[in-house]
Amino acid sequence: MASSEHISYDKSPTVTSAVNTRRSIRAFTDRAVDQPVLEQILLTAGRAPSGTNIQPWQVYVLTGERRDSLCRQVTQAFDQDPSAHTGEVAYYPEKWFEPYISRRRKIGWDLYALLDIKKGEREKTHKQHRRNFLFFDAPVGLIFTVHRDLSTGSWMDYGMYLQNIMLLAREAGLHSCPQAAWSDFHAVIRPELDLDDSEVVVCGMAVGYADEQAIENTLVSEREPLEKYVRFFA
Repeated sequence: MASSEHISYDKSPTVTSAVNTRRSIRAFTDRAVDQPVLEQILLTAGRAPSGTNIQPWQVYVLTGERRDSLCRQVTQAFDQDPSAHTGEVAYYPEKWFEPYISRRRKIGWDLYALLDIKKGEREKTHKQHRRNFLFFDAPVGLIFTVHRDLSTGSWMDYGMYLQNIMLLAREAGLHSCPQAAWSDFHAVIRPELDLDDSEVVVCGMAVGYADEQAIENTLVSEREPLEKYVRFFA
């Protein structure tokens, strides 16, 4: 198991570099991730702040046959009837509104344009969405849960933990993709991972080495200028 001693990596990026190069990768190679590296990432990520230090995160690490088994079960459920599966906690609003709906549409259509998926092409859309449940071919799949009796603050804390994982992955030369889509299939995931009834599936995450030849990995999402969301008072 990993210890608290930090593993050194060659040419480690700065925090700024890790933030700027982190993006949601949607195509990975089959190159394995060394377990000591993965353990160190998850251990160090646990330094994330949490209210009164309760550390609300629970993580299930899937590789090899266990990863493949979960992917088979969830893709089968997705192919049969994706609308039959919804998350226990709403991630998105019931009704979209501006400016959020425009941002959402833009990233969606930017991705689909790269993949030559046009509006109304349901089969292609289904196939691309389905790739979520293959962890985009990443060799490592993570499933995150939180105790259902914890409240909003713990979910906020969870976001900081997830971000730590993604930035530490970049330090190790890895990429990731956080995936809310997995939470919809909690009923399928629960028996596969023998989850306790107290656990709510927060999300999944793909971790591995990016396929640099995949067109979808050229997508870099836009960000709003500072003046759109920050006000300075002096």
